[in-house]
Amino acid sequence: MPITQSPPANEYCKGTFTVSTDRQRLDLDVIHGYLVECYWAKGIPRETVARSIENSLCFGVYSENKQIGFARVISDFATYAYIADVFVLETFRGHGLGKWLMQCIMQHPELKGLRRWSLVTRDAHGLYLQLGFGPLKKPQNYMELHRPDVYQQTGQ
Repeated sequence: MPITQSPPANEYCKGTFTVSTDRQRLDLDVIHGYLVECYWAKGIPRETVARSIENSLCFGVYSENKQIGFARVISDFATYAYIADVFVLETFRGHGLGKWLMQCIMQHPELKGLRRWSLVTRDAHGLYLQLGFGPLKKPQNYMELHRPDVYQQTGQ
């Protein structure tokens, strides 16, 4: 099977805000700056963030061309998608941007018709419930290998 090129970037506009899948617009300083301090990726190396971006479908949120939010999707683009690293900078919260970002992700043409979506959250259940997400139907069927201190270990 031949390797296909990345599809053209998708952009969604709402007032002065834009959500875009254009990799050229992503600001690694903003993304790493947020993730290195957040609870789920505390201490993550910049190189790891860069590699995660290279291997994901990424969505940047922009206010007048300045990046203010981010999310990435890990998917086979046929049956499954995992949504990760969703954030909107604190000064831009309260405008519905997180919900809009998730709506843009879920309507992206490359992600239509997937059988299963998943994500993990500690504190945004209310947001994701509005979009159709819910607790695992059969948690006994799921397994994970979780290493929460992986970024604090030497050599990572």
